[in-house]
Amino acid sequence: MAGFMIAAAHKSSGKTMVSTGLAHALADHGVQTFKKGPDYIDPMWLGLASGRACYNLDYNVMDADEIRAFYQARAGSLSLVEANKGLFDGVAFDGSDASAALAKLLQIPVVLVVDCSGITRGIAPLLIGYQAFDKDLNIAGVILNKTATPRHEGKLMAAVETYTDLPVLGAISRRADLTLGERHLGLITPSETEQAAAKVATIGRVVAEAVDLDAIRELAKGAADIPARAPTTVSSHPPNIRVAIARDRAFGFYYPDDIEAFAMAGAELVPFDTLSDPALPESDALFIGGGFPETQAAGLAANQSLRADIKQKIENGLPTYAECGGLMYLSNSLNWQGQTYPMVGVVAGDVVMHERPQGRGYTRFAKTTAHPWPGVGNDVRAHEFHYASIENLPETTEFARRVLRGTGIDGSSDGIVIHNLLAGFCHLRATASNPWVENFVNFVRQKR
Repeated sequence: MAGFMIAAAHKSSGKTMVSTGLAHALADHGVQTFKKGPDYIDPMWLGLASGRACYNLDYNVMDADEIRAFYQARAGSLSLVEANKGLFDGVAFDGSDASAALAKLLQIPVVLVVDCSGITRGIAPLLIGYQAFDKDLNIAGVILNKTATPRHEGKLMAAVETYTDLPVLGAISRRADLTLGERHLGLITPSETEQAAAKVATIGRVVAEAVDLDAIRELAKGAADIPARAPTTVSSHPPNIRVAIARDRAFGFYYPDDIEAFAMAGAELVPFDTLSDPALPESDALFIGGGFPETQAAGLAANQSLRADIKQKIENGLPTYAECGGLMYLSNSLNWQGQTYPMVGVVAGDVVMHERPQGRGYTRFAKTTAHPWPGVGNDVRAHEFHYASIENLPETTEFARRVLRGTGIDGSSDGIVIHNLLAGFCHLRATASNPWVENFVNFVRQKR
């Protein structure tokens, strides 16, 4: 299987822009994209660029065997894996969960994207050091990013060619039209970007002109065939459950393999728009994932009929799962940038947006007796990334999760339980160790 990784020495080097451009430029070759770690937004851009879903490879929720099996089952004739953070950075000090470890696990070559701002000859010792740091890692080439002038580019290329044995696969000049746009949680999503497809096409064209695509495809052939066990999947059920799912400008943080798991569990996902639909579609359950409800707060508040319909149905027992942004939407109110907006009002608390993250990174939790679903373990791994806190919760609030690592809602608990609703800040991923989708769908069947 041909494949390669796009990595960088440190974050914000432009690897997502380069990966997006390559995904678009190689789309006709059937490129399949992957993203290392827990991430929703980068995969949206990669998926838009390639024309097919981008999948996450995450050491936090998957062991090495599961990662290999997952990758092999979904890899295309050409696979592109975008790293996260710096090539050698991770949570574990020994680098066992870093992007370099993932490249070695999958036996794929690495293309290093270097932010060349303010550097010329100094690029050589940087590259030599990265090669020497891990002799078992195959760094196969370099892409020079954010070059200032043709003269600057020439100095960089001369330094790489004189002092290293790495080929320069491309050089991309600094351009304003290559930015994807950022905010407090990172990149903005394609759904919030006017002319997103046109922007991706522009990036794809620039990258195709600046990078040697034939050389990229050739080095990708150096990826080794990897032995892997068959991927673990949930049991297949006939489609007899309908789950309403919020998919719009406010909510869109869903892993594609979780979506696939709903189908395998016998659930049809029925999308609705929280900004425009007057009521929920006919369904047996409700799922509201993460997103940016704060940026759409005025529109969410204005849709009074949908808010009232959701509140009534949850209070009448509709099985519901909400993550992060979904939890915020189901609260009494949302305060952002000095304005307070009414939300659904099922969760008796008020959401406040802050300037700094209130919870960020990998989480672990144990279930409590209040957890409504069967089959949940006592050491579940997840992740969180929220600038929101919830204030004024009643002392009688029931929680489904005891936080072992991370912040959750109050530093020790997460997962508010009300009627048949479970809503928390932790983002789950359906894996062999935590088949949450199947557990939730089975709960819906019981309640129906």
